[in-house]
Parts: sequence; C-alpha cells; structure tokens
Amino acid sequence: MSKREDKVLSLSGIDPSAVSKQQLKDHFHSYLDSGMHGIGFSAYEEGQEPGDDISREQVERRMAILKPSVKWVRSFSCCQGNDLIPLIAKEMGLKTLVGAWLGDDLEKNELEITGLIKLAKQGLVDIAAVGNEVMYRKDLSEEQLLGYIARVKEALPDIPVGYVDAYYEFEDRPAITEICDVILANCYPFWEGCAIEYSLLYMKDMYRRTVAVAEGKKVIITETGWPNQGEKFYGAQPSEENAVRYFLNTQHWGKTENIDIFYFSSFDESWKVGAEGDVGAFWGLWDKDEQLKYSELS
Repeated sequence: MSKREDKVLSLSGIDPSAVSKQQLKDHFHSYLDSGMHGIGFSAYEEGQEPGDDISREQVERRMAILKPSVKWVRSFSCCQGNDLIPLIAKEMGLKTLVGAWLGDDLEKNELEITGLIKLAKQGLVDIAAVGNEVMYRKDLSEEQLLGYIARVKEALPDIPVGYVDAYYEFEDRPAITEICDVILANCYPFWEGCAIEYSLLYMKDMYRRTVAVAEGKKVIITETGWPNQGEKFYGAQPSEENAVRYFLNTQHWGKTENIDIFYFSSFDESWKVGAEGDVGAFWGLWDKDEQLKYSELS
C-alpha cells in the first residue's frame, strides 16, 4: 500500500457539501490571483455582436482587467478590430493564441487568413489557429479546411499551427489531426449533458481521448467552461455554485497535471443567446458590465 495524502483527489473534484460558500469564493480568488494559463477573449460589449467593429479602447480596457489573472489570451478573428487583440496583449506582456475565423463566406475567409499571416509575421502570434469548429458547423469541406491549414503552415514555418474543434473531431478526422502541429481541442462536459458531479472525470476522458489520437503532438484545451445562469441541458445545471466548482476543478487539474487550458470565457456576451439559448450569455468569469462574478455566492 502506498497511501499519500497529498496525492488524494476525488475523480469528481470538489465536494461543495464539504466546504463553505466563503471557502469556494476564497479558492476562486486564489486561482485568479495565482494566474490561469489562458482565457478566451470576449471582445463584444453589450449591444455588439460579430460583424461589428471593436475599438482599441475597449480591447485595452478589457485586456487590462484580465492581465493580472492570465498568461495567455485567445482571440477568434483577425478582422474588424480583432487584430488589435494580439497587438495589445503583446504590449501588456501576454502570450497569444490567435485564430482566423473561417466560415462559408470564402471572401471573408481570405481576409482572415491574410490577417493571421500578417499578425504572425509582425511577431504577435505564439500559436496560430486556422478555423474554429468549422467541421462541427459544416461550413466547409474537410478538403477546403486542409487547404487553409496548409497555406498558413507554409507561410509560417516557425510558428505552431493548429485547428480548433470539439475533441471528437480529431478522432473522426485523422487527416486534420495529422496536418496540425498542435491539437486544439474544445472540451465541454456541459454541452454533453454531464452532471457537475461527474464533469471533471468526463473532461479528463475528453482530453485523454484526444491525446490518444494526437500522435505525440501537444494537446491544448482551447475551450471549457460552465455557465452560471440559464436552462439546464439534460443533466448539466447552470448555477453560481456549479460554475465556481467547475472552474476550480479545471484549474486544479490543469496545474497539477501541467495541462494548458484556455478557460471560456472572459466576459459575458448577450449576443450568444441566439446560437446557444439563454445559457449563451453567461459563460464569462466577468459579467457583461466587466464586473468579476462570484465575489459573493448566493
């Protein structure tokens, strides 16, 4: 028998019945203060949505809020002011995972790919992501996506290039897994209806399934999170307590096992209700008014 108290961690993570709400709040602030690996940068203010231009002032203001708590930021587009995100992140000493948003508008795709390459050649990109959930949405064919990835890899031979999608797409599409330098996997137990009690174990399985097909390449979790409000999704229940619990379990696991995780997301964005229902507006660690959540747990 080799029992070690410092190695004991429940597969289901934190048991909220064993800790007070004050302790949960304190742990939440402790992980923020110690610095997360990364976070998805939510650029759009209330009343804005993708397609609107974002300003330098709003990017600087929001980046300054995040800077004390993160080492990396992830952006999702290279157009309409989103190109300012990696620039300002670098000015503030942060690392960048920069995404080109690809969809079924081929002209817009060209602007995104050109923008990504330009930003990288300016020294503003640490990891380049060519597309986000394109296969999941079925916006392009696999052959089209492979062509975009190949173009960016050829243009940027000294920068890791990958593609972001749900973890299972890398199992189902070996040609995409093979062409990527780094595997960028989105892992959402919530969106598979997993109850909070089993969400940590479920996420670990998502990650390890991706590692199993990654051919030794680095696997980064590019999105994971839990909403604090909205309708439940099968067994997955949004609540403040569940959102904090999921955040703490994710951060503890990532730090303990040295796994790079970009938490989703930084700020609430109301526009997302159109695609995701009412929970879409409540994934941020900060609310739509840029106030930190969970300072008081009700």
